Amino acid sequence: MSPAFGAMEVEHYSKGVLLEPFVHQVGGHSCVLRFNDKTICKPLIQREHQFYETLPTEMRKFTPQYEGVVSVSFEEDEDGNLCLIAYPLKGDHDNLENLDNSDCEPKSKLLRWTNKKTMLLENEKISKEWVRQHRKEEKMKSHKLEEEFEWLKKSEVLYYTVEKKGNVSSQFKHHNPWSMKCHQQQLQRMKENAKHRNQYKFILLENLTSRYEVPCVLDLKMGTRQHGDDASEEKKANQIRKCQQSTSAVIGVRVCGMQVYQAGTGQLMFMNKYHGRKLSVQGFKEALYQFFHNGKYLRRELFESVIKKLTELKSVLEKQESYRFYSSSLLIIYDGKERQEVAVDSDPEDLEDLSEESSDESAGAYAYKPTASTVDVRMIDFAHTTCKYYGEDSVVHEGQDTGYVFGLQNLIDIIKEIREESGE
Repeated sequence: MSPAFGAMEVEHYSKGVLLEPFVHQVGGHSCVLRFNDKTICKPLIQREHQFYETLPTEMRKFTPQYEGVVSVSFEEDEDGNLCLIAYPLKGDHDNLENLDNSDCEPKSKLLRWTNKKTMLLENEKISKEWVRQHRKEEKMKSHKLEEEFEWLKKSEVLYYTVEKKGNVSSQFKHHNPWSMKCHQQQLQRMKENAKHRNQYKFILLENLTSRYEVPCVLDLKMGTRQHGDDASEEKKANQIRKCQQSTSAVIGVRVCGMQVYQAGTGQLMFMNKYHGRKLSVQGFKEALYQFFHNGKYLRRELFESVIKKLTELKSVLEKQESYRFYSSSLLIIYDGKERQEVAVDSDPEDLEDLSEESSDESAGAYAYKPTASTVDVRMIDFAHTTCKYYGEDSVVHEGQDTGYVFGLQNLIDIIKEIREESGE
């Protein structure tokens, strides 16, 4: 780090918050950044901002909590590395102060971007001496890293081994290739506009993964139609084609991204939207099964909670007059950490709760007993949402969003099929 950059860091930290990649982003094309453990931020899109500020009370439990707007700027050091910082908007100085920043990273931990084709993130645990010693080696590896990143962008299903040193979540960093791709694209856009603009508005939203040790995330593109009312003819045709060539047109839902922890192998499995578009209805069902399977056993205890929340969301949306959630996604999130073990010979009542599969797969005197697990179901991405109450839209819709509701019902039915076919 150059002396000039170090001075800049101190100055910025007296006013703003350094931003980092949000490593649990599995879908979408908008760059998502980590503000702190409980808060993320993403580029402000006027329609989405309007949605969060006016959404009906009954929908709030099914969307991330909206926490305000910040101004994001970036600076470049002599090596071409960039640091992204969030500031309160002018006239809104209480914005950041009202947020819990106690879990923000210390000043020495920076988001480091490189101006090469690949994005490199410094691991804070690696000493400066190590960095200096390996600087030449890293330069030699740069071409290989660029090739690897190109491979990551083209690969649709990937597996990464999570090191089993200490807490699993402490190793759950900087693996998600989709997050990496989105960050690189966002940075490139910012660099291209640097001469004309160096400040961007971002909205602050609740980090839905914060309460999970190892978040398993499923991003589903909902509805039979994805293009907004304001889409160009070219965009409209492109979105219609994507729907017709995927499960969207048939069942109103398709896989847009997935992140699952495989307890059996200690690996993280990632599936991107390109793979999701190719799936048949049966393939979609198999992908859902895979999302609820940790490599050892099917997480059957999650089904009841997921079905209950999806059914409640469906009931809420059926009552929403005029809303259309074009290109919106639905997230399903649960914790991938393994369940508690119970001794098989400890208590007869405990044995009654063990599933056949758990008993069959158990080793020695221990078996897995299902425990209460928290599952979250939330709607996200509202850049193309429309409603007659907004007032300025040329097209006004009446009644419920039938395409979205159709997708929800099919999703519920498929999860019920998986539950029944797996022995419950």
